[in-house]
Amino acid sequence: MQIFDISQRLSITTPVWPGDTQFNRELVASVASGSSVNVNRLAMSTQTGTHAEASRHVRDDGATVTELPLTHFIGPCTVLDMTAHEPTILATNMLPGLPLRVERVLLKTIREPDWFSWPSGFSAIDPDLIDELASRGCVLIGTDAPSIDPANSKALLAHHAVHRAGMGILEGLVLDDVKEGNYELIALPLPIVGAEATPVRAILRGPLCYRV
Repeated sequence: MQIFDISQRLSITTPVWPGDTQFNRELVASVASGSSVNVNRLAMSTQTGTHAEASRHVRDDGATVTELPLTHFIGPCTVLDMTAHEPTILATNMLPGLPLRVERVLLKTIREPDWFSWPSGFSAIDPDLIDELASRGCVLIGTDAPSIDPANSKALLAHHAVHRAGMGILEGLVLDDVKEGNYELIALPLPIVGAEATPVRAILRGPLCYRV
């Protein structure tokens, strides 16, 4: 069984949403300078790189990342290649490849990923697809794109569909080397009280030989 690291590396080259806080790591104590320890200080947005997201991102009454069940972010998942479907992934594009019950779905949407540049365009997820996934028992939707909604969306309908379903979100996944199939996902959020999102170290184990 292989382990796939599907997390972006965090550095000053990590692209962030235009106008958001750029990642920065500063060495504030160092052995080389006479200290007994090396200590770094980090500055970043909660939406940096590969991150878990709760509905507090779009609603003041939505769940925060510490209020979502950890079970959303660990367990069986299905990876699907949706790179042929632009600009919106519809239920008709995806559901034929899924069983009637599915717990977690990760979508590969970017044809030629460049993890050092902000993508000029990416595929969004149709809100009706979120509703259909929820009816099949899905507790988490993930994507390699920076958002499940279009880049210029203000209504954020897919995010609100996730809120209604009580699901979790993973965005910015690195699925370049992952083939379609069933895996075990581990992508636990940091327990940042009150936060709408948090970077995660996401991995997949598999592929698994059984259908999810």
